[in-house]
Amino acid sequence: MPVADAIDDSAVVLVVDDDSGLRTALGDLLRASGFAAKLFASATDLLAHSMPEGPHCLVLDVLLPGFGGLELQDHLIEQGMGTPIVFITGHGDIPMSVRAMKAGAAEFLTKPFKDTELLEAIKRALARSAAQHKEDADLRLVRARYAALTPRQRQVMRLVTTGMLNKEIAAELGTTEIMIKVHRRNVMAKMGAKSLPALVRMADRLALDPPPH
Repeated sequence: MPVADAIDDSAVVLVVDDDSGLRTALGDLLRASGFAAKLFASATDLLAHSMPEGPHCLVLDVLLPGFGGLELQDHLIEQGMGTPIVFITGHGDIPMSVRAMKAGAAEFLTKPFKDTELLEAIKRALARSAAQHKEDADLRLVRARYAALTPRQRQVMRLVTTGMLNKEIAAELGTTEIMIKVHRRNVMAKMGAKSLPALVRMADRLALDPPPH
């Protein structure tokens, strides 16, 4: 059974290694294990291409000519890309691995390593990427739903999620409690919130400013 059976079909493994023989061998291993793979000889080659939109991870040699693996990691972080990275190296040391892992690397493997070690590390990295993509997609949906609220509904949502009662919100906004109940019901429906705690979690994810006092 291919190792990648449980992985999203759209997931891609990006291999960056200047050793053409190893690069080809890694590509063959990944494809034989059911992974989609793209191979690059340098960080510059990788950055000349668009990163996949779906779940993906990097298998990255630390000691690349010119733009090294750790420098590429820093660059991706600066660009806001949370691509999980599986570092591979034949010359790694403890400070290097600590730096990589503190910066969010998924794994740091020192050659020679077993194929199974690499494949398992890649599976974990892709699972992490898939979870992040789902979280990002969920947040985009929440933002779109919030954008569809009327200005009054946004006011009500901000006040409701601070724990204020309907009558307190009515007094704050200069309207009736019945109208607040209507707005509150519409907010819950538009946001797709099945409960007040769910709406509060959405407000937290949106980082809504607290209402003025």
